[in-house]
Amino acid sequence: MPTYDYMCQSCLRYFEVCHAIEDAGPKCPFCGGLSERRILSPPAVHGCMAQGRELAIHSLEPEPLNNRHAGGCTCCRCHND
Repeated sequence: MPTYDYMCQSCLRYFEVCHAIEDAGPKCPFCGGLSERRILSPPAVHGCMAQGRELAIHSLEPEPLNNRHAGGCTCCRCHND
């Protein structure tokens, strides 16, 4: 079943709901207000693309100090800090 993003018309908060495409818009779980406005969002990607995303996120994490190499190595930029 697809997941839809909504914005509440009363409290302006965003939330996600899984439901069939023919179902009416849900009430806001925060205030109970109307949430007729669907927010367009990209589809979820599973498989090798998801692995690529995980690798990209991991590459942004700082490298632990104990993994640094001696100055002059050419395998990475650890000595250019």
